[in-house]
Amino acid sequence: MARADLGKDPRDVATMFDGVGKNYDITNTVLSVGIDAHWRRETGRRLDLAPGELVLDLAAGTAVSTVELSKSGATVIACDFSRGMLKAGAHRDVPKVCGDGMNLPFPDDTFDAVTISFGLRNIHDFRAGLCEMARVTRPGGRLTVCEFSTPTVPVFSQLYKEYLMRALPAVAKAVSSNPDAYVYLAESIRAWPGQEELAREINRNGWAECGWRNMTFGIAALHSAVKPA
Repeated sequence: MARADLGKDPRDVATMFDGVGKNYDITNTVLSVGIDAHWRRETGRRLDLAPGELVLDLAAGTAVSTVELSKSGATVIACDFSRGMLKAGAHRDVPKVCGDGMNLPFPDDTFDAVTISFGLRNIHDFRAGLCEMARVTRPGGRLTVCEFSTPTVPVFSQLYKEYLMRALPAVAKAVSSNPDAYVYLAESIRAWPGQEELAREINRNGWAECGWRNMTFGIAALHSAVKPA
């Protein structure tokens, strides 16, 4: 089956995710040893949503993250450019929209908050994606990016890199409907900016006051920012 490369052609990435939708949720749980649920909860806490707010969950995939965020009482819209992923999450009763992160199908200043979990890394031009997320967020609105990052403990960092390049693709073969996609996953994580560099990019592309908090020794990080008023 198809997999994308680090050129991240949007058609290749969408086709790749169409092919993993069937077993996507269980694959993520197995590969993360169940930590993915904790990361989703922490993303919701970081956003600090309130009832009545309108929120965009970009790169929502099967909408499992959207369901978690909706527990706040906010109205959360799942948006993803993979129709296969949205179809795999059709049983989840939340609003869903198919849309490209570089050309979102929403008017300016629509949302009180926007979030993207493990998806910014897959946008062909992630800087354009950040600007587009800022466009659809009202002035003073919030952004939280949950993404793989750089482990902060040197010995653990080396073990993690070995897991990414060796163990992760092997485990994916046992549980994923498209194990080749997880070779791309490992490659894209290794090539992704570290915490400080990503914060700078967020501040340069439509947002301000970006800070971050590491999760699980820096395997993942939550970056938060606000849209200038």
